[in-house]
Amino acid sequence: MYWTAGIDVKPAFTPPLDPSFQPAALINRRFREMVKESGTGVALKLGVERADGSVSTYETVVFGEGNPHFELNLPYVERIVKFLLWQRGGWRVYVGGPAAIGQYVQECYREGGSRAFDAEFMGGVYEHPFTVVICAADAVPGERETSVPLGRHLDGCRVGFDLGGSDRKCAAVKDGEVIFSEEVVWDPYHETDPQYHYDGVVDSIKRAAAHLPRIDAIGGSAAGVYVNNRVRVGSLYRGIRAKDPALFEKKIAGMFIEIGKQFGVPMEVVNDGEVTALAGSMSLGENPVLGVAMGTSVAAGYVNKDGNITGWLNELAFVPVDYRENGPADEWSGDGGCGVQYFCQQGTARIAAQAGMDLGSGKLPTKLVNLQKKMADGDELAAKVYETVGIEFGYAVAHFADFYDMNRLLILGRVTSGKGGDLVIVKAKEVLEKEFPELAAQITMSTPDEKMKRVGQSIAAASLPATA
Repeated sequence: MYWTAGIDVKPAFTPPLDPSFQPAALINRRFREMVKESGTGVALKLGVERADGSVSTYETVVFGEGNPHFELNLPYVERIVKFLLWQRGGWRVYVGGPAAIGQYVQECYREGGSRAFDAEFMGGVYEHPFTVVICAADAVPGERETSVPLGRHLDGCRVGFDLGGSDRKCAAVKDGEVIFSEEVVWDPYHETDPQYHYDGVVDSIKRAAAHLPRIDAIGGSAAGVYVNNRVRVGSLYRGIRAKDPALFEKKIAGMFIEIGKQFGVPMEVVNDGEVTALAGSMSLGENPVLGVAMGTSVAAGYVNKDGNITGWLNELAFVPVDYRENGPADEWSGDGGCGVQYFCQQGTARIAAQAGMDLGSGKLPTKLVNLQKKMADGDELAAKVYETVGIEFGYAVAHFADFYDMNRLLILGRVTSGKGGDLVIVKAKEVLEKEFPELAAQITMSTPDEKMKRVGQSIAAASLPATA
């Protein structure tokens, strides 16, 4: 029997084209209620440590040893550990509580274990062997979060760029005003020549620079993990890493540093989700902000209550949101039920395909365009695809709220454009209002206004580097 069978939940909303969806938010909530009702609950504290010594913690309750439901603790905690790793990042995990739970997590994340991919990934990002420490709850290190100001520099002549899976955008910004912007189609995922990436970025910068009297600074965003302008991991470069990891380290890891040297001006490159959240914060004048972009994949970024970024990964494409048995698997890690299969072009294509909808044999952006055309023409099945995404996203937002302090949720990306995107937001709000009214009252969910859609991301990217 799959573990969630022991946790009885009855969602008020069923995604019409994905009826097996098991909302993580409801299952976790019911689990905690069961622990409280049992009278045998004990505290469990988790900690994730990053390379700079910063630590994020998370506290919950679990069944005490001897309780007949004790085995439910194991997958419950493992799913939370998985979320924390992709949300906050870390190379060392502390499991403070019953030893059997720590041992289970340790087994999952060992070489050859079910979460070996995640362990190897995190070890590579933070350049430490991945480690799980089993200890008492009071032995988990205290929280040591760090945050730094990001961007908001609008002086002078700046270039901003954003690298996506289907196009690269660039903009010329003078004293905070966009005077030129452009999108150029490209296909980086399957490209195995590093020069393709280098030349593409340089070309976009030059296109924008042609509209400025000079360049004072360059700021950019792209999917992936960037540390001090070095590429640590990025789906855009998967073709190169898959073919030759050594070539990735030699040519891609330091690519943006070399481009900065070529132009001879301050340059900063960060995760595209961080720029999304920064753009929202700058546009709305409000914090904290979680930005979620439903594009080729799921990009996310977070600006805290002080208007700073935290150094977290915020890779919500790879956090578990669906606890069903044998949920749709992420092609990269092989894990099931993660955001990438729900809230982006991959997700809409999967849902449409399992409903028997023909979106053509093209690549994901083309399939999304075909879906959008069907939606605009009043196709009922297309509407059900978007309704499905919206319901699942509503439950995911409630799950995110367990891990983020947020007042504003900014939602953008190509999946959210047009009539279909409007329906996604409507259904997500309905889920929150019905199932989680306290969150509906707390979180304002919105999409960018037209000005932010056109230039907000570009201004935010261009504002990244300081010039003095």
